[in-house]
Amino acid sequence: MNMEDFLRQCGGYAVIDGGLATELESHGADLNDPLWSAKCLLSSPHLIRRVHLDYLEAGANIIISASYQATPQGFEAKGMSREEGEALLKKSVEIACEARNIYYDRAAKGSWDVTGNVPEKRPVLVAASVGSYGAYLADGSEYSGVYGDTVTLKTLKDFHRRRVQILAKSGADLIAFETTPNKLEAKAYTELLEEENINIPAWFSFNSKDGTNVVSGDSISECALIADSCKQVVAVGINCTPPRFIHGLVQSIKKVTSKPILIYPNSGETYDGEKKEWVPTTGVADEDFVSYVSKWCDAGASLIGGCCRTTPKTIRAISKTLKRGAARG
Repeated sequence: MNMEDFLRQCGGYAVIDGGLATELESHGADLNDPLWSAKCLLSSPHLIRRVHLDYLEAGANIIISASYQATPQGFEAKGMSREEGEALLKKSVEIACEARNIYYDRAAKGSWDVTGNVPEKRPVLVAASVGSYGAYLADGSEYSGVYGDTVTLKTLKDFHRRRVQILAKSGADLIAFETTPNKLEAKAYTELLEEENINIPAWFSFNSKDGTNVVSGDSISECALIADSCKQVVAVGINCTPPRFIHGLVQSIKKVTSKPILIYPNSGETYDGEKKEWVPTTGVADEDFVSYVSKWCDAGASLIGGCCRTTPKTIRAISKTLKRGAARG
């Protein structure tokens, strides 16, 4: 898959979906569990499919699987066998592919969707999500990047290896390495992709809490350079970061890579890793969130969506904004 070709098929800009876990919760899912959204692979896969479809109907060109916190190690801690855990990883991608097929079928038949519109046939990719080591720990450390002195490059490669191997052969179009909090983990990903001769494309997205560095304090430019050095990486960017920081981060990334830049910020609220809850003190309303989109595009972003606490309404507004911009351009 060539990302530049895909972007051309999309009209120059692609729409990434929005928050999965928080949207699952809005449909009644209880995610108070170390598996987080991956819990629904066991308890309510139909809800995952429904959320994927909601985002497709809202205009998404890329939907991300419910495997962010799904790991062989996490499933084994729940008492499952290795085979059962690996089957659930594959299932996360299968559900997303099913949602895409349902959407395409509706578009072919001219069926009305929940918004009263006929779905349009457009390019859609399924991205297999890989969350950081900190996400597996479920202690909020993906928002700090502080893993301790005992966690080495080898530790991270050994931890991620089997999951990456499985997802590379799952039927996904690409692997999305998300919420990467430090350059050590980015380095682990690049070495894994090269050592395992993974042919599936990938993207790296980092998270920041100051608009200059990733959350560990490592330079965003240094992290983006690591991603840029890997031939399998087809896009580099930012996710789960407050919207107010995105513009400067895109500018920093653009200085060190010519690869497409992706951004899918959170709503602007703050996540309390210890309490495992979002603190709704600085949230950005959908209309305010979307007001940033043109500025992000001008700065160099070409794949745009939302992360935690964003909704299909957010993605629909982003899609409309990008279409208006394409029409003007």
